[in-house]
This record gives sequence, C-alpha cells and structure tokens, in this order.
Amino acid sequence: MAKLTVVIPYYQREDGILRRALASVFTQTFRDFDIIVVDDQSPYPIDEELAPLSAESRNRITVIRQPNAGPGGARNTGLDHVPAETEFVAFLDSDDCWTPDHLEVAYRGMTDNGADCYFASITGGDEFYYHFGVADLEKTETVIRLSDRPLLVEIPELSSVMLKNWGFLHLSCMVIGRSLFGSIRFEAALRLAAEDVLFFCDCVLAARRVILCGDAGAVRGEGINIFHGIDSDSPQFLKQQFNTWVALDTLEGRFASRPAEVASIRAFKDTARRQALWGQARMVKRRKLPQFDLLLRWIRRDPRLLTSVLQLARAKFSR
Repeated sequence: MAKLTVVIPYYQREDGILRRALASVFTQTFRDFDIIVVDDQSPYPIDEELAPLSAESRNRITVIRQPNAGPGGARNTGLDHVPAETEFVAFLDSDDCWTPDHLEVAYRGMTDNGADCYFASITGGDEFYYHFGVADLEKTETVIRLSDRPLLVEIPELSSVMLKNWGFLHLSCMVIGRSLFGSIRFEAALRLAAEDVLFFCDCVLAARRVILCGDAGAVRGEGINIFHGIDSDSPQFLKQQFNTWVALDTLEGRFASRPAEVASIRAFKDTARRQALWGQARMVKRRKLPQFDLLLRWIRRDPRLLTSVLQLARAKFSR
C-alpha cells in the first residue's frame, strides 16, 4: 500500500480541470501515493474527466460518490476512507496544481524532522493578492531555520502568527500525519466559510511538530472551482459570512485563555459582521428585501450584530 494518500474534493462546472490537477499529481518526483477523489455531486460528470486517463493512472484513483456536502464534507469523506497503511495525507483542490517536487519535499521534511503537520507556500495570479509566502514570515516573526535548500522552518508561536494573518496557509499545500488525520475533521456545516482555518488551527494545536516550506508547493486555480464561486452580491453571501462568524466563534473557544489570540479572532468577527451588513445594504439599494430570517438567526447567536446594524444606519444617515 502507498505511504501517502492524496485527497481531492471534486465539484466542477468545466471539463479538463480535474485532469489538470491529476496531471500535477502523476508528475510528482515522489511516487509512493494513491489518490481518493470525492465526487460531491459535481455538475460536470467525473467519469468524463477520468475517461482519457491511462489504465495505470486510473487504477491509482479511488472515486467516492456522495450527495453534495460541500468542500469540508467531501474532504471528511476522503479522510474517512484513507487506507490503514497510509502514513500521510496531502490535500489538493481540484482546480489547483502541485509543483513537481511538492510531495517529495513534504515527505522528506516531515520524516527527517519528526513532523506530523506541513505547509508549503502557494503561488497564484493577481486575484490571489491576499496570500503570501512562508519566506515572508522571516521579516516579521521569530522563525527557526531547519534547512536552507529547500527552505524549511518552524515558528515557535505558530498559532498566534496564523491568527494575525493566515494568508500564508492553503489546503492544497498541507500534508498531515496519521496522528492528525486519524481524528481531526472539518466542520462540514460551515461550507464556503472559515472551515479550513478552523481545521488548520485544530491540526496546529494537536500536532507534535509543524514545519513550513518557503518553496511553492502549488499553483492556485483562478476561480474555476465552484466551491468558491460566491460574490458579495449573491444571496448566499450572508450565509457565507454567518458561517465564517460561527467558525470564528468556535475558534475563539479554542483560545479562550489566550487574550492576544482572542483579540485577533474578534477583529475577524467584526469584519464578518460588516461585510454581511454591507451586502444586505446593497440588496436594499437594488430594491430587494434583506434576508430577515438569517439576520434574526444571527442576532440570536450574536447580539452584537444588532449593534453593528445601528452603527451602520447611524453612519448612513449622518452622511
């Protein structure tokens, strides 16, 4: 059996996207892997994506089909079906591509340093402006160098660093060991929100050792994956921001005894409130009714949202 299992959630609207991701897996310099693709009731059929592959490639892929559960639910299904002999799991979004040595650098780095959690850097186009590389952390944070080529580092207070700005973390560059993938799962109900950040934190808090790589492990796709196709004018935007707030509220509980981390989380919660309310204000401007049912549900969990509503109204009237 393979030492490493690749987990890919699949939900696409165009042909060729998954094949492109799989091509980057099959060209890896590290070859001891198998692949689980979870078809999350994709609108574009997975059979048509896999049909052009060779029999040898196809035999290394296990396809699991399920009713739509969102990206977190799809990844959980993949994790639940990882073979017992697997040592490590690597995640790859179906619209992203790995650099050729991603798995080799991850595997060697983790085994040589006794790590069970690994993140590489990721690159992307102009739409990916909010991400930055691991090497940039050396400018502002306490970083311990483990290797120069490739650049491998660890950060003593990684959980604090990531809560200030998690823009250097991405699932397509994450590899975890059995001590983590055997028990930690995504909050599947928080789809299209901050379930990935919650998963990052749970893994970092539970890991024996986390290492990070300055080299790019993946190239991000440009919005083709419709897991991430919600814009701020969509009716789903409020649900996304509410789920983000719920994820952050859950995260705040993880760090209840650490004031600096709590302050960072609360700042992100304020941002989720503001973005949600500005989205609703744009709906009113387009002569559409606000989503009162979800707003009331949010207020019941978070009375501060009502305060934000009043502040927004006061600011608008003052102008």
